[in-house]
Amino acid sequence: MRHLFSAAESLITTHRTHRTLGWWMWRATLVSLLCLLLWDASGLDVWVMQHIASPAGFELTNNYWLSAVLHTGARNAAVVVIVCLWLLALVWPSNAHPQLGRRVQRVWLLLGVALSLMLISTLKALCGVSCPWELSQFGGTAAYVSHWRFCVADNGSGGCFPGGHVSSAFGYVALLPGFLMAAEAPIRSRARMALFALMVIGLALGLAQTLRGAHYPSHTLWTAWLCWGSAWAWYVLGEWLQVKRLRYPQKKTAHAQAGHIYTPDAADEEDNVALDQLRNL
Repeated sequence: MRHLFSAAESLITTHRTHRTLGWWMWRATLVSLLCLLLWDASGLDVWVMQHIASPAGFELTNNYWLSAVLHTGARNAAVVVIVCLWLLALVWPSNAHPQLGRRVQRVWLLLGVALSLMLISTLKALCGVSCPWELSQFGGTAAYVSHWRFCVADNGSGGCFPGGHVSSAFGYVALLPGFLMAAEAPIRSRARMALFALMVIGLALGLAQTLRGAHYPSHTLWTAWLCWGSAWAWYVLGEWLQVKRLRYPQKKTAHAQAGHIYTPDAADEEDNVALDQLRNL
């Protein structure tokens, strides 16, 4: 019982914070989704592109700063960052720097980033929507098809939705939910600053792609929302697994080492009820 309460102490101290911040996070997710749906319904994607391009195409498609720096350069930088983070997660000893967390925690966070990137890549591979620079009205051969008609061919190369390039910034949002929900205000403050920085970088990369004709504005916004949703889903799964791990930890380990099948007894059920009560404080 003592072990249970000790292990659950962090859950107790953060529960009120979770109830308040969780309320805002989920509502922010739903409000942003509503705004995205309204944007799609407004038809502003094509209107924006018509004010950037001409019938001959997009003048900034091959602009050095947009193409070489904000596209290729940013993509290469993202690869370097993710490789360094994986090395840090796998190689750095768990007890060398407690602020970095245990190895399993670091790997879990990076798996969340990988999940976001895989989600965007998979959707792009399945999508039949082509990029704006392929539209016939901008000198290409494709017809405009909304991304809501996901698998409809438009006489172009397809694979343009959602924006993959901006996921090199938005994907790292998966590192932040646990810090955004922390009980300590300084940690939450730093996490919000990191979130703001990632949003600014992602939107800047998305703007560069829009000016080049590579993506509609909505492609960037949907990537941000999908990465945000994926990050929170991964965080909730991690919290659920953590609570599952807190149930009967000592006896499960002892029985497993002895090769026995573990069956909870009355005392364990009492601990289980106590943990549920703590979670509902």
